[in-house]
Amino acid sequence: MDPNSYAASVARGIWAAQVDLVGYVPSVSVAPVISALVETSGGADGRSRTVFPLSREEEAAGVLGALPLTGKLGAIVMQDNGFGNALTALTTFNLAYHLPLLIVANTRGGLGEYNSMIHTFSQYAPALLRDLGLQVFEIDRRSGVSDWEAVVTEAGVHARMTFRPAIVLAHFWNTDGKAA
Repeated sequence: MDPNSYAASVARGIWAAQVDLVGYVPSVSVAPVISALVETSGGADGRSRTVFPLSREEEAAGVLGALPLTGKLGAIVMQDNGFGNALTALTTFNLAYHLPLLIVANTRGGLGEYNSMIHTFSQYAPALLRDLGLQVFEIDRRSGVSDWEAVVTEAGVHARMTFRPAIVLAHFWNTDGKAA
């Protein structure tokens, strides 16, 4: 993996936030981030001892969101349209019980989006998440690779400091020259 790619930068940011475990919901859009996470954690074939797939976003919020009960921090890598599945878990468990969690989600529906139906949810996701009281930070191609790493790291620190989930919406379109 190119160490100067946005995907590698996100992976470095997650590890720099001192995340203990990373769960992901498989998607071609976040596959480069997943590959970078697995590679940097010594794994192969999409999983390692600290990076693993989960079937749904609400499962990820429950499994990784419970880690603070053991003194650890979890992170989720997913697509933003998956918040439709995760909102109940995030608001009634993670947010309500003050459980820090770092979420990095690929934002769909913006410039370069080929799937016209994705706009019906994804364009509202940032405002919806904020209206529910979740912290949202957005990064896109206007920021350089080092900025992406810094924002992801700082979001993880912010989650721990505030005892709340922190979400980084990453607009991967037109960053590394492909979808993610």
